[in-house]
Amino acid sequence: MQRLIPTLHNDGVPQALINVIDTLLAGTKELAFRISQGVLGGVLGSTLDENIQGETQKKLDVLANNLLKDLLAADTHVLAIASEEEPTSVACNPNGHYVVAFDPLDGSSNIDINGQIGTIFTIYKALKNVPANSELHFLQAGCEQVCAGYVLYGPSTLLVMSTGGPTRCFTLDITHGSYLLTQPALAIPEDTTEFSVNMSNQRFWSDACKNYIADLMLGEQGARAKRFNMRWNGAMVGDVHRVLQRGGIFLYPNDNRDSKQPSKLRLLYEANPMAMLVNHAGGLAMAEGKNILTLQPESLHQRVEVVLGSKNEVEEYLSY
Repeated sequence: MQRLIPTLHNDGVPQALINVIDTLLAGTKELAFRISQGVLGGVLGSTLDENIQGETQKKLDVLANNLLKDLLAADTHVLAIASEEEPTSVACNPNGHYVVAFDPLDGSSNIDINGQIGTIFTIYKALKNVPANSELHFLQAGCEQVCAGYVLYGPSTLLVMSTGGPTRCFTLDITHGSYLLTQPALAIPEDTTEFSVNMSNQRFWSDACKNYIADLMLGEQGARAKRFNMRWNGAMVGDVHRVLQRGGIFLYPNDNRDSKQPSKLRLLYEANPMAMLVNHAGGLAMAEGKNILTLQPESLHQRVEVVLGSKNEVEEYLSY
């Protein structure tokens, strides 16, 4: 099996970008070990603080954020970083050529029950003649990403990543500490009989979304005339990974609980990187009828509706 770095060289990835990816993934290897220790490592439980999103931080949230932040800040190729846990972007090295955004630990509610969690990341080229401390670097459309991926901490630690070509899957060899290429190109089936959505929110959805889900629930007796199964991990990284591996549709639709903030998922470091991975695996990733990768970000922590997965099923949803 081929290691990560030779794979990136074969893909023609610039050396500076390879260095940034390697720095980032060094942090995920350390996180994989800390997570595997669980209570033995003293990393379970919550802190007394909330992050910028108003969410109670877990100890692992803080550890993961600080670890990735410190490693990337020391990389001379990184101009600035942005994190779910930070209120603003953070300037790093004035001569850097790349900016990195990340959700250090997606699925935090799963930490204490030993459920699926992961790290989601995206990398852009830094804008020219823009100060390192400017958030403008991160207000680029998703189509400008030069690398996107996630690390899923599960029974094995998996890296799913694209640098503009195929969406590839690597497995962490814990013996040697290397990510090895195990799936050279993921391909999402165009059709599916699985959907992933938080059903507890359905009373807040639009009528169109309710009608779509109702038809899925009717199975063979409904308009779709086939049985669908629901899957929900409570961690985007786990649900999207399942879609990439065997197809499906993942939905986090807008709801009417808060008219000022109808969406849940963040565009920069959740929706955009996942959309890139899904698109490069033959799927679709949409937000309010538009390709997520074409959206022009307006703020660092902007939230959007997300519907992604098997091409034909996403189009079926849009028809509602």
